[in-house]
Amino acid sequence: MTVSIQHEGEIAVVTVDNPPVNALGQTLRQGLWDAVGTLDADASVRAVVLICAGRTFIAGADVTEFGKPPVPPHLPDLVDRLEQAVKPWVAAIHGSALGGGFEVAMGCRFRVALDSASVGLPEVTLGIVPGASGTVRTPRLAGVEAAVELVTTGRPFKAAKALSLGLVDAVVTGDLRAEAVAFARTALTQPLPQPISARPVTSPDAGWWEEQRKAIAKRAKGEIAPLRALDCLRMAAEKPFSDAMAHERATFLELRASNQAAALRYIFFAERGAPKPAHLGDAKPRNIRSAAVIGGGTMGAGIAAALRDAGLPVILIERDDEAVQRGLANLRSIFDGAVKRGKLTEAQAGARMDGVTAGSDYALLSDTDLVIEAVFEDLTVKRAVFAQLGQTCRADAILATNTSYLDPRLIAEGLPRPDRFIGLHFFSPANVMKLLEIVPTPATSPETLATGFALARTLGKIPVQAGICDGFIGNRILKRYRAEAETLVRRGSPIAAIDAAMRAYGFAMGPFEAQDLGGLDIAFLQREGARASGQDVAETLGDILVRAGRKGQKTGGGWYDYAPGDRSPKPSESTANLLAEQISTGPALTPEDIATRLTKAMADEGRAILAEGIALKPSDIDLVEVHGYGYPRWRGGPMFAAG
Repeated sequence: MTVSIQHEGEIAVVTVDNPPVNALGQTLRQGLWDAVGTLDADASVRAVVLICAGRTFIAGADVTEFGKPPVPPHLPDLVDRLEQAVKPWVAAIHGSALGGGFEVAMGCRFRVALDSASVGLPEVTLGIVPGASGTVRTPRLAGVEAAVELVTTGRPFKAAKALSLGLVDAVVTGDLRAEAVAFARTALTQPLPQPISARPVTSPDAGWWEEQRKAIAKRAKGEIAPLRALDCLRMAAEKPFSDAMAHERATFLELRASNQAAALRYIFFAERGAPKPAHLGDAKPRNIRSAAVIGGGTMGAGIAAALRDAGLPVILIERDDEAVQRGLANLRSIFDGAVKRGKLTEAQAGARMDGVTAGSDYALLSDTDLVIEAVFEDLTVKRAVFAQLGQTCRADAILATNTSYLDPRLIAEGLPRPDRFIGLHFFSPANVMKLLEIVPTPATSPETLATGFALARTLGKIPVQAGICDGFIGNRILKRYRAEAETLVRRGSPIAAIDAAMRAYGFAMGPFEAQDLGGLDIAFLQREGARASGQDVAETLGDILVRAGRKGQKTGGGWYDYAPGDRSPKPSESTANLLAEQISTGPALTPEDIATRLTKAMADEGRAILAEGIALKPSDIDLVEVHGYGYPRWRGGPMFAAG
């Protein structure tokens, strides 16, 4: 049964069992609705504990109902029914109480959470606002400031923080059911608190609301749901409960039908399907218990940090003792930064480093399950690494290259058992960026491919399979995007206007600002390598700048000028002079024209990638762009936007 009732004396225990995440489908809603009536009519019951089977409390809406007409009982009505129950309900929360799940918990008179639990209202991440009192009850429960943070960011709060803000009434350890029943018995000995809907709320002044609006608008970068959520919260703080509920519901229904919500739902479902794509079939991944990284530079250290964050012991190999120490310093700086940002404690950072063995002797890798090469992007260097790995590692060890441009088939040439070789293209910083391009060669076994996807799940990454071509999926589209941006410059569009147009579209940075940040020399060296191999690679505007010593922020100038210690870009007379002969005067383009041209170029390249079989489906391309290149999530990616 989805909803069952047991009795512990005068306390009824209602158990929800709707695997995998106890989603609020119609059957569950009806079961809870009926349970309220049954228990209100039972004279032997004085209080009710609501608890969930499985790994989590109610984790939100049933995604299979997305886009379908709602069927009663509707969630807002169910939350009201819980709140109005004659017998007080106690929500016993483990795992995550998210979205509608937390709204159900707020319908209960009390909330008790395990210390490992979290609560949240993530609706804005799907382009909507809470639709069953999340914006109305939360400020009455925890105050306006806490409600604004919880609702407009969509980020969940851990139990301890939720307790400090009043979102839950108690945090417990051990046996949640026993603790919740005991809490209910104690609560019956004291006057009951008012239902949340009847509690007072105090609104800050108009200036505070305006400050919040500015901060949220800056963070949202064109996304509308966080600002509409703020409007709902203000209504809840300033108007009667019923008026605020009507406004929330109207906003929810309006946004649910919006283009942004459609795009965000699309990305949500693409992300859900990414870790276990259908084409893997029955292939079983290898069990990865240990890993190694060859190369301790920025990328190698980031990969090692990601592996350690996932709990895997790591061996870090560099060419000599001095490089080993640099690699360890790079890795330590990542964990130190996490401590400064409050992401790790000193003890946790120390434990991360304690799980790293470093050296220059490849013999350290003799029993390692997975080795990831992350050395300089040079075919000769990489082939030398794999020649050593082929001699040193177990015959069944998975061997991976992190190359972003080179042909993995050439890197693996001569490797014993090439079936265990694969490309795993991480994005920098590898411990932060969620995208992982998985690039099999024709020799890669199904088991090795499945292991790549399993590793992504372990690391919390979004995996996308890519075929072999120059730049795979992401960098190939990036190359086309940058080329189109340069074409606009050649036709008279100002560099700063192009960047501003793409920021207005929703990117954190425009194409030229981003190149200055990463360094113009990276792509330049790749083009020079291609030219040296006999390929006909046209001269770019970026090449002109690099040859003049302008490599970006690190040299104080690239497309823009930068003052010492200041990362803000300034229009550059030097760049204008260097490029003057390349630029003609064309028609003036609006920001919308510019964004349309650049995103169309990305989609056109995406269609070519699909036609060649480099990507398996359009949503894979969109995941790459959203998670690897800053394409605004709320636009769904270039393929979704192109229709």
